[in-house]
Order: sequence, then C-alpha cells, then structure tokens
Amino acid sequence: MDILVVVNNPNDWPLDIPGVDLVSAKAYLTDPAYAALRGAKVFNLCRSYRYQSLGYYVSLLAAARGHKPLPSITTIQDLKLQNMIRLASGELDELIQQSLARVREDEFTLTIYFGRNIENKYDRLALALFNTFPAPLLRAGFVRVSSGNGHAPHANGAAAAQTPAMAGSSASGHAGSNGDARTAPPPKRRGHWELKSLAPIPASEIPAEHWLFMLYAANQYFISRRPKARPSTPRYDLAILRNPDEESPPSNEEAIRKFIRAAKQVGFRPEIIGKDDFGRIAEFEALFIRETTAVNHHTYRFARRAAAEGLAVIDDPLSILRCTNKVYLAELLEHHGIAGPRTMIVHKDNAEQAPLWVGLPCVLKIPDGAFSRGVVKVETTEELDRELQAMFARSELVIAQAFLPSEFDWRVGVLNRRPLFVSKYHMVRGHWQIVGTDKKGGRAYGRVETMAWEDAPAAVVRTAVKAANLIGDGLYGVDVKQIGRKCYVMEVNDNPNIDSGYEDRVLKDDLYLAIMGALYDRIPARSARPVGMRVRK
Repeated sequence: MDILVVVNNPNDWPLDIPGVDLVSAKAYLTDPAYAALRGAKVFNLCRSYRYQSLGYYVSLLAAARGHKPLPSITTIQDLKLQNMIRLASGELDELIQQSLARVREDEFTLTIYFGRNIENKYDRLALALFNTFPAPLLRAGFVRVSSGNGHAPHANGAAAAQTPAMAGSSASGHAGSNGDARTAPPPKRRGHWELKSLAPIPASEIPAEHWLFMLYAANQYFISRRPKARPSTPRYDLAILRNPDEESPPSNEEAIRKFIRAAKQVGFRPEIIGKDDFGRIAEFEALFIRETTAVNHHTYRFARRAAAEGLAVIDDPLSILRCTNKVYLAELLEHHGIAGPRTMIVHKDNAEQAPLWVGLPCVLKIPDGAFSRGVVKVETTEELDRELQAMFARSELVIAQAFLPSEFDWRVGVLNRRPLFVSKYHMVRGHWQIVGTDKKGGRAYGRVETMAWEDAPAAVVRTAVKAANLIGDGLYGVDVKQIGRKCYVMEVNDNPNIDSGYEDRVLKDDLYLAIMGALYDRIPARSARPVGMRVRK
C-alpha cells in the first residue's frame, strides 16, 4: 500500500521518510497515476480544508478512489461543528482535568503532531484528541471555567514565538524552562477545563522551532503504521455462530452475507457454524456470535469456550453476562450515576411497595428477557399483582420500572468504546413498544430511521457511550429515551440488531467492515498459525 503526504507546495514539507511519497495537491487531484492507485493512505496536509478548497477535494477524492485519507471528510466536517467539540470535551473530561491540573493560566493551547505533543506530560491528551478527530496536525484550545473569577489574561512568554492563532498558554513544544516554569507550580485558582476549539494546523504555520519534533512524530507514526503486505489467502479462520431457524435473529440473511463478504475483505476465512459445532471452536481464531444470547444458553458456552481457547470473541462472555441480566444493569447504571427510569428490584417480600416506588403505570421485566419478551406494562395494582406472580414462577427477582412514554427509542451502536451508528426505533402503531404482535399473531415492528452518529443529539450519544463503556469494549446497542433535555438509558444490549436495510442505511458496507476489522484486530499476534492448520481435540 502506498503512503502519500499531500501538500499545496512540496517546499512547505521537508520530508525525507523512506516509503513515504511527497505529492502536491494539484498532482494528486489531476494525475491519473494517483487515481489508479489501490488502497493508498493519503495524509492531507494542505493549507486549508475549507469547502471546495484543494485540501477539501484531496480528502473527498481520496475517499472516492478507495484511498484512506487522513483527515477524512467526516473529520473535516466534525472539526467545524461545535457540538462535536462539546461531545469530545465531555467524553475526555477526566483526562482533560488530569492533564491540565497544574496549568496556571485560564487559557491553554495544545498543538498535536500525529497524536504527539512536544511535552511528554501532554501525550495522553494529545493522543486522545487525535484518536477522536484523526487529523495529522491539530491545535486544541482550552479554557478554564471558574465561578466569579472570569478568565485571567494569559501570559505572553513563550507564546510570543508562535503564530498569532497560537498565542496564549501553550504546550505547543517550547522545551526547557519556558514551558516548565509556566506549568510546574500548582494553580492558585480552581476551575473546570473545557475544550473550546479544535482546528487543523496548516503545514505552513508550523513554527520553525517545532519542525524537528514534528518530523520526528511523523516518522514514528509512519514507521509504526507502515502496512504489511496482505496475504494472498486469508490468514485467520472465523466462526460465525447463528441459528437460521431463530424467530427474531439479530441479523437477517442479507446482513449475514454482508458480514461474510466483509470478513473476507479484512483477511478472514469465514464459516457459518451452529450449536452442534461446539467441539470445533479450537479450529478457529475468532468467533462472531449472530444469535440471540443468554447466560443459560449455548451462545454463552460458545463464548466462554472461545475465550478460554484464546480466540477473539464478539460477543465476549463477560458482556453477555452483564448485558443479559437487567438486575445487574439497573444496579450498574445507578451506581455510576447514569440516569434511567425509576427502578425497583422486586421480590415476593417487597412486591407491595412497587406501585409506591415506581408508580403506575409501570413496566415489569424478567431479568434475562430479550427482544421485548418477558416485558409487560401494567396499569393497575390488580394487573401488577397478577403479572408479578406469573413472573415469580420463572425468577425470584423482577425488575419494575416507571413507564416513560415516547414516540421512539434511540439506539446507539457502540464498537470499541466509540459510537458507530444511531437509529430511531419508532413504536409500533397503537402500541407502547418497538416490537408488538399483529392481528395474525405475528411479530410487528415499528419504523426504523438510521443516521450518522454525528447527526444525533450529542447528549444521547455521550450517555450511550458512557453506559456501554461500563460493560466493556465490544459491540453494543444502547437504548436511550430522551424526555425533554434528559436522557435515560433503558438497556445495554450485547448482541444488537445489525440488519441489512436498517442499521446499515448510512454506513452501508462500511458498517460490516468496521465490525469485522475490529474483530480481526483483536486476534493476538501469537495466534498466527497458517490457515488450514486445525487443532483437533
């Protein structure tokens, strides 16, 4: 795979890194040789990414050519949206406060070169921002929000050597006493740091004293990510566990075909397996479960066995254990201060308190129910008593929750601790759930709208990601109700629906590639045994 650094003027970038080609923006856009490249990585360091500029078109055409641009058009747009900046500030809040705790001024500028900062103490924050907004050169502006004090004027000091846009307290790369003297003493004022701005840095605006470090960071980045030759034949065997006879499977037939195609593209040799293939788990390097999971079920046993054998697994057994039990979820979310409907864990000895605590109407749930099974809405104390008695025959504990009426539920797909997609699951017409029973006794489903996660309300996405991250780093679907300005997490699902024509309407094939790529990347390096070498037990 070719690695290209694209700049307006090659004289702006004195790059000399083996295996990396320096290209002018005009050449990349107009020379047929670059359009013909397959799978190139394009590092766009043009002076501007504004709409219809050369930099904008470099990333736009790179995507159209099947190249991998950094930054992507999505990142370029994200950097223009203040709500995306606020979302990042909220997600990285703890790291921001830790990293800037000893900064004295009330304004602070952090320059980021390929995920690095010239001062090691800011590297974790620099890398986190780079991972959130993947662009080679970034400038982040922070302000301290303090009650009553306002913002103190920032010192000039080391900032005088920077460009005007970089003035202020800065970790932009001034080594020695300048930087240390301004951050070493503990701050005298208390306050809360917030990320207020984030923008790309044109190569032409890099201060002269930063070039050496920037080139070092670029060199390290390219060396660590230089692509290895992809084998002509798949390297790893993937088992996809599913039940073709399942009434409400998490993926329809077309989605399964797309998963298989994506698996082959990333380097897997996929094979569909069923519950009778439990003894074959050790033959594979990875397991992908596309069957409704439960703890007292073969899906959990498959996940446990696969994890014990060292396979990469989605859904992993711990996620299944945590997500499939609503008692655990209710306690976990409350403990971490994540809002949910008023909830009570009901047993035979406290059942009479349920209407007093959660009110009526309320929703009763069997702890391990799935796809709206084991979930009923009750309006009166008589209905409550009757349904509780029926549920107690199956479980000693039942979840009772206050009923929160809404026209739809948000579903946020989360993968590797980051949002993947967002859908609106509308309620079935005339029903209070997204799944109901039609007049013929069949399953009825509400309308589904899918959007890019960036287009969903930031509070919904932030709340969902926070809840999912309490479970693990797998693939989850988080159900959120938004009532006014408040978000309530209803459930975290370890085996979310990925159906062709629904959840994939925005990302399309990239949704399947993202999931298969994440699973591929989880395979330990030590497990690289040749394809076809089977372990028989």
